Amino acid sequence: MKQKTALEILKLGHNIFLTGPAGSGKTYLLKQYIDYLKERNVSVAITASTGIAATHMNGQTIHSWSGMGISETFTEADFKKLKSRNYHQKRFEKTQVLIIDEVSMLHAHQLDIINSICKKFKEPFLPFGGLQVILCGDFFQLPPITKFGQETFLVNQSDAWEEMRPKVCYLEEQHRQEDRQMLQILNDIRTRSCDEKTMQLLTARANKEIKNKITPTKLYTHNANVDVINDAQLQKIQEEPRTFKMTCTGIEYIANSVKKGCLAPETLVLKKGAVVMFVKNNFEAGYVNGTLGEVTGFTAKGIPIVHTSAGKMIIATPEKWSIEEDGLPLATISQVPLRLAWAITIHKSQGMTLDAVEMDLSKAFEYGMGYVALSRVRTLAGIKLLGINARALQVNPKVYELDKLLKELSRENVAEHKLAKKKK
Repeated sequence: MKQKTALEILKLGHNIFLTGPAGSGKTYLLKQYIDYLKERNVSVAITASTGIAATHMNGQTIHSWSGMGISETFTEADFKKLKSRNYHQKRFEKTQVLIIDEVSMLHAHQLDIINSICKKFKEPFLPFGGLQVILCGDFFQLPPITKFGQETFLVNQSDAWEEMRPKVCYLEEQHRQEDRQMLQILNDIRTRSCDEKTMQLLTARANKEIKNKITPTKLYTHNANVDVINDAQLQKIQEEPRTFKMTCTGIEYIANSVKKGCLAPETLVLKKGAVVMFVKNNFEAGYVNGTLGEVTGFTAKGIPIVHTSAGKMIIATPEKWSIEEDGLPLATISQVPLRLAWAITIHKSQGMTLDAVEMDLSKAFEYGMGYVALSRVRTLAGIKLLGINARALQVNPKVYELDKLLKELSRENVAEHKLAKKKK
């Protein structure tokens, strides 16, 4: 499905599952629809399964918005507590549309809890209380976190999914990858058709230096390596450190949740020569979430000057991240939109577009990990591969079968939509 068709279907008010490969423009399309709703004074709740995904759209986690928190169950007593909160009641009274991004990382039972909560506050006999619900995500990406040995149940296996009967919009245009070989590798992973040729394309990048003036970001499967590497590399630079403190306004506990989801650190220490990454999209200023660069100095006011891997010089003025409700900010944080980028975890890279990456996939331990890492990168030439195991190229067999069905349902929706337009 093309983005234009998907947007037209969204505007009809259906419950939607918006999906497609990494880089197909799902978040961009959501933002277009959010702007459309706001222009018409339609109250929209913007949420995501993770804080990082939520901050990309000035939203909050679905756990916080719905009031379900992190508990595995939701009892009648829990509902009563929510009902007693006046602001929670008002939130549901106003809301007409609910968006949940990155649903691949949401458990089936969590979607059922959200459905139950919405019914308690809205219409009890309608799915999600009669809200238009847009679920967005790609099941080939990282799955919900489960305890060791527990089976993973994705949102499409929930009762809520059956009730809402979402129309599937499967975007297939590609807005990130720039070369055929990279697209072929990603397509091979998604279609479970990785063979010797796929592996040869990847291993051709084994320990190959990237033709890039900026030191490539190291992607790691585990968190422990990352902070140690970044701090150690910064210490090596014999330049004066500059410290940038995050500022906050608004409701304190909401500001704290924005902080947790924001990839810019509360205290950012930079030096001339530091390898950094932009952690917000600002197309006008010339950067996106994941743009890599090097600090080459500071302005007279002390603002970092960054030379990107594409050769642009950008003055990294502070940006704002907010949680909004009805177009008004509940809490806002402000920080220079950078983080040290000698290393980052694969989990935190989800949603980023990177130019130069050094990755070790020899310790990949769950479905989707290799796919997420590889799909961050624009070109195959932007990868230096340090290692890879068989797990890195594997996808969940259930997801593979589901994907075929989702594509077919999306094709049917395209045909239905064309027919309806002709009748008009």
